[in-house]
Amino acid sequence: MQIYDYIAIIYLIIATVIAVCTTVHDKHAAQRSRYRVSENTLMALGALSGCVGMYICMKLIHHKTRKPKFMIGLPVIFIIELVAVAALRVWLFSQGY
Repeated sequence: MQIYDYIAIIYLIIATVIAVCTTVHDKHAAQRSRYRVSENTLMALGALSGCVGMYICMKLIHHKTRKPKFMIGLPVIFIIELVAVAALRVWLFSQGY
């Protein structure tokens, strides 16, 4: 593996941990009627590659599971990210990297 692969893996782990922690925090805040994390912030965290962990977390803790914005949006973001990564890998391979 190249150094770029390790950097990408570390980034994905950090993005997922942040997304999951923020989702759990929002769930606890909702239960206690405290300050909530905005839906736009949660979606942005998902779009920054934390979507898989966030989606699984939301299903496990039953948070935002009735909102199509999350239950459809996060898997769509994941598919778009997969296509983008595959296209980038093909392009890099064609360039000799």
